[in-house]
Amino acid sequence: MHIADAELDRLIAEDLPFGDLTTDALGLGPCPASITFAARSPLVACCTEEAARLLTRLGAVIEGPVLPGGTMAPPGTALLAASGPAAGIFAAWKIAQNLIEWASGIATATRELVDAARAVAPGIQIACTRKTVPLTRAFSAKAVKAGGGILHRTGLSETVLVFPEHRALLGDEAPAALLARLRRSAPERTLVIEVTSVDDALAVANAADVIQLEKFSPAEVARVVAGVDKRADRRPVIAAAGGIGPGNAAAYAASGADVLVTSFPYTARPAEVQVRISPARPLSDRGSPS
Repeated sequence: MHIADAELDRLIAEDLPFGDLTTDALGLGPCPASITFAARSPLVACCTEEAARLLTRLGAVIEGPVLPGGTMAPPGTALLAASGPAAGIFAAWKIAQNLIEWASGIATATRELVDAARAVAPGIQIACTRKTVPLTRAFSAKAVKAGGGILHRTGLSETVLVFPEHRALLGDEAPAALLARLRRSAPERTLVIEVTSVDDALAVANAADVIQLEKFSPAEVARVVAGVDKRADRRPVIAAAGGIGPGNAAAYAASGADVLVTSFPYTARPAEVQVRISPARPLSDRGSPS
């Protein structure tokens, strides 16, 4: 998943609007320096590639391999190394560290959910919502995918998703009739309807492509799955949503749901990344040993 250069430039502009006052005042800008990033705690790496691009955009040179996003990294694992003028190294330092720590925290939490659910139901998917921190959706989506999850709905233009709030404005139109009308209006789109009761779920089982069960208990999800299997002409996707986390993911997976919809990873604590900065020889002075 590619993150646009404009997203990286926005991070740089936020932290470096008028230069690095401390480095400039100390006169350290041209001094050669090196920087290394390593996992301090166990983590699923994410945005290491973007951190490398940040460093190169600020004048550094990447040294050695960059640990790919999605890789499980035990403590001490090298993530990234670079060298160059101190001005660029110090400018990129905290931007890159914060990005890796925050994105890796989301990726690690996603992997935790995926592992908990698939221990019970190997084929189940963990789908993360668009309830990200504002203006971080691209990075958040990359982190979810790095952790083994999928994206539930990236924006309003993607999927027809009828909420109870929509239906409240439609009067007495029956859910099946509503979905038939939507099928004519958007024939190429997946039709998803969110329901709040078992009876409502069973009433739309033959019309919806996906039934989203909002804040159902695992037992209620199991009732919907059993009822749909008995009554529906075709099997819609059953998505359990609302309040799903590591403590109950296995129970929801055991209920028979096809997808667990959650925002939990976005609240995860950032991973811990150790950064070391040290003097380095200028690149022009480096060569093969004689």
